[in-house]
Amino acid sequence: MKIRTYFTAAEAEKAEMSGAVAVVIDVIRATSTMVEALANGARAIYPTVSTEDAIRLANSLGREDTLLCGERKGLKVEGFDLGNSPREFGPEKVEGKRLVMSTTNGTRAFVAVQTADKILAASFLNLDQVVRSLPTAEDAEVVLVCAGKEDHFALDDAYCAGLILAEFLEARQASGELDDASRAALSLAASFSLNPELLRRTAAGDALVQVGLGGDLLLCAERDRHSLVPEMSDRMIHLPGQER
Repeated sequence: MKIRTYFTAAEAEKAEMSGAVAVVIDVIRATSTMVEALANGARAIYPTVSTEDAIRLANSLGREDTLLCGERKGLKVEGFDLGNSPREFGPEKVEGKRLVMSTTNGTRAFVAVQTADKILAASFLNLDQVVRSLPTAEDAEVVLVCAGKEDHFALDDAYCAGLILAEFLEARQASGELDDASRAALSLAASFSLNPELLRRTAAGDALVQVGLGGDLLLCAERDRHSLVPEMSDRMIHLPGQER
């Protein structure tokens, strides 16, 4: 089995994804928010790169059951219904709704991997279920894509990737064919313990604290809050078998 890791969406945009199972990670906060939203009854999430694309898509889907969601510099985009705080995406807001989302890093990573055979959304909130969903065939290829922070390495995403890899390899009792980035992620997984303070010390976590959204880190650090794995197909993130 071949395993590759990319530490930024920019790296992933240049990579070959065909034939692979891609796992997108944006702990602070896009994939954490997506897991929370779908767990709370959202029908589907449509990731877009730009706010202009998001507005056009939401209008084409029909605004009566579609919410515009997203952030720039951590804060809700002006005129959007919701930002990118997982605490906003409760059932009273999102149940039965389609969500069109544009974020600085996370939604860009989903667009970067759209040619992969299978695309999963991962965070600490659903880590164990993601591990269980990875392929076990010897000829399989797994690609972990960290969204990063504005084209730079993000410790929170890389640490999450390392935990996924460590538990996946332990479950298989095999090492796999790992690239250097995957080995580095594994080293990070062995170096830290998951808690809100770890996230608070990262660049992304500190940026959230600076804009008054540090409370999101408590939820983003909650391991296995949900037993579900969002998948993306046809540019739409959803739960398998769920009505869209």
